[in-house]
Amino acid sequence: MKILLVEDEIAQVEALKPVLKRSGYAVEESYDGEDALFRIKEESFDAIVLDLGLPKCSGLEVLQQMRAMGDMTPVLVLTARDSWQERVDGLKAGADDYLGKPYHAEELLARLEALIRRYFGRASQVISVCGLSLDPDSQQVQDKDGNSIQLTGIEFRLLRYLMLNPGKVFSKAHLSEHVYEEEQMRDSNVIEVYVNRLRQRFGKGIIETLRGQGYRLKG
Repeated sequence: MKILLVEDEIAQVEALKPVLKRSGYAVEESYDGEDALFRIKEESFDAIVLDLGLPKCSGLEVLQQMRAMGDMTPVLVLTARDSWQERVDGLKAGADDYLGKPYHAEELLARLEALIRRYFGRASQVISVCGLSLDPDSQQVQDKDGNSIQLTGIEFRLLRYLMLNPGKVFSKAHLSEHVYEEEQMRDSNVIEVYVNRLRQRFGKGIIETLRGQGYRLKG
């Protein structure tokens, strides 16, 4: 899952980004509203954490413009703790949830996970597909025989994305964009290596190859 973190306070980004990465997110950061809008137009994100008090273009304007473009990516807005009007404006503009500053990183993670679950139509934190149950907190999978298997960071990101989108076909390039951060972008053929690792762990038939199109997790 690739997250865009839009926050003009560098200290906040430096504190939060490692927490998000440990939780299995690929994180891109933006420090002003204009850059955020450019990235939103040019890249695909699974969720956005958006501070409303941004330079150049406010977070509220960013939110309004992306919704006007038809971009329905889940958005968690960050607001001043005592600014109820800011929270109301954000929700009316299309925010999915809000969090007041200062906040605990654990609450931000919980709210982010919850809005992603809602976006993908899932009530439970544990993702269950094809006889596999994936726990995002432990980054472990329980297979159909009840065995618990610990995943590497890239394996976890890739499997979580596929399990949230069962039956959908994704190209290698698309999967690479949602697994790696921009500065870590690898040749999309590396995705094939990780697909094969997952097949070795959970069976060759679990991920299908569609020639000329990409990969699909069986629904």
